[in-house]
Amino acid sequence: MPEPSLRRGRLEVSGKAAPPLGPPWPAVIKNPCALRAPVRSEHLSPPRCSLRTAQAAMAPAGAPSALPLLLALLGALLPEPGDAQVSVFPTEATLPRGGSVLVNCSSTCEEEAFLGLETPLTKEERDRGHNWKVFKLSDVEEDSKPMCFSNCGPNQTLASISITVYRLPEHMELFPLPPWQPVGENLTLKCQVKGGAPRAQLTLVLLRGEEELSRQPAVGEPAEGNATVLAGRGDYGANFTCRAELDLRPQGLGFFQNTSAPRQLRTFVLPMTSPQLETPRILEVGTSEKVVCSMGGLFPASEARVHLALGDHRLNTTVTYNKDSLSATAWVEGTAENEGDHPLVCAIMLGNQSQESWRNLTVYSFPAPNLTLSEQEVSEGTQVEVACEASVGLRVRLSDAPAEPWAPSVQFLLNATAEDNGRHFSCSAALEVAGHLLYKNQTKELRVLYGPRLDESDCLGNWTWPEETNQKLSCQAWGNPVPQLTCLRETDGALLPTGDLRPVKKQYEGTYICKAESPRGAVTRKVFLTVLTGKNVLIIVLLTAGAILGAVVVATYLYNRQRKIKIYKLLKAQEAAAMKLNTQATPP
Repeated sequence: MPEPSLRRGRLEVSGKAAPPLGPPWPAVIKNPCALRAPVRSEHLSPPRCSLRTAQAAMAPAGAPSALPLLLALLGALLPEPGDAQVSVFPTEATLPRGGSVLVNCSSTCEEEAFLGLETPLTKEERDRGHNWKVFKLSDVEEDSKPMCFSNCGPNQTLASISITVYRLPEHMELFPLPPWQPVGENLTLKCQVKGGAPRAQLTLVLLRGEEELSRQPAVGEPAEGNATVLAGRGDYGANFTCRAELDLRPQGLGFFQNTSAPRQLRTFVLPMTSPQLETPRILEVGTSEKVVCSMGGLFPASEARVHLALGDHRLNTTVTYNKDSLSATAWVEGTAENEGDHPLVCAIMLGNQSQESWRNLTVYSFPAPNLTLSEQEVSEGTQVEVACEASVGLRVRLSDAPAEPWAPSVQFLLNATAEDNGRHFSCSAALEVAGHLLYKNQTKELRVLYGPRLDESDCLGNWTWPEETNQKLSCQAWGNPVPQLTCLRETDGALLPTGDLRPVKKQYEGTYICKAESPRGAVTRKVFLTVLTGKNVLIIVLLTAGAILGAVVVATYLYNRQRKIKIYKLLKAQEAAAMKLNTQATPP
């Protein structure tokens, strides 16, 4: 009879070796009670052979008297017919789900035993021999314990094989991470695995990149594993995964692992402080102002978002990012539609948190006051009305008007003179906005037309200078429009030299007629220019020196005389006081 063998199926199978299976005992031993084998099976109602039966079967005729004792010993050592055993190979097998395995059942029965395999699995008898059979179990989906049985005479013995089915997890997933995780807070990772066997060899591992965070056995269905980590800045962009490990190396099958799809973490830092908001408090309709919102200590700053809005209107914002800060700039415009008080809000959002600052912005309308002159260009002597008015709700004040309190309108009449030419009138309006007192002015100039003027102050009538000295001669006429001035010497019509004379020449001397003309009239004036030379200069100098000396002498005389008078009065007062004392001291 050939040796029974185990044939592997299409998938890998692992099993523990057992002693070689074959014919259980030599065919020459006919007595079913002849030999006992090591106990390797369960006995169902095992009958035992009696000593008398064994002796009758084996003792020859005329045996010595010692034979009964030997037969008794053999009866105690050898198995009875009911002790035939059934064996199974392999005793243990590990195979993938849906796999197959060959099972060899054999019996030690001396007679032809009836062998079978009890199992709910799909089976097929593949080979047989004297007291052995090979079965193929197919499409094994779950753990099972098929039972080999042997009917040897009236007795039945059993032996089982333990089949373990292994399978990789059907589904494994790392639960979604929060969209953003604050730095410095704990993050709990959770992994779920469905399927996978045998569970005793299945392990769940949670990883950050290649770093192992936790390792735990798969328990329950579905199995869950978790780990807690403290989120840091270095975890920004880190990949977290869950790995299932099925270790079948003890069964000689190898090491299997499967990893979930990675999930990326984003960490952030948003300080618990409000953004810095630089904005005007008031804004006039028709103007625009810059608004700046900034914040530092951000991580990652480039992921922060900025919302700048005036009321419900979002502003067009330009954001500049630095390493750990940002600055947002926008222009806010005052329009008639948004006139009034509005909150100007800056919100900085990072992760799932936000910080904001707000200021109240008052948009106001402030029309300039209206200043009117009945005529802006008038002739001298004309009466001009000056009026200053404000828009509804405003009050005004007019410069050069009689002192009056602020009023909705101010006006007065002016009799225009030459001195009023070029005079500026200013109309001021005042408005209080959010605690700020604002002013607006409008200015107008009055032009007065008058004839030429040639006054002594502007053109001296008599000039006397020593010859060869440096002098300055000026003669100016006034009027509106500006008159044309000509100064001609009476004798020869020579022009009067004006401006810097360096030096004065004798030839300049003479009487000049100065005439100022304009469309509004003409005026004339005589100017005498005398140039002193040689002896005349000495006489003038002496006369001047004598006059100065005389003046000094007279001033000295007057000073001394006044002083003597004061001394005389002082002496008289002292004498009177002494006489009064003497009179009081004499007895009556």
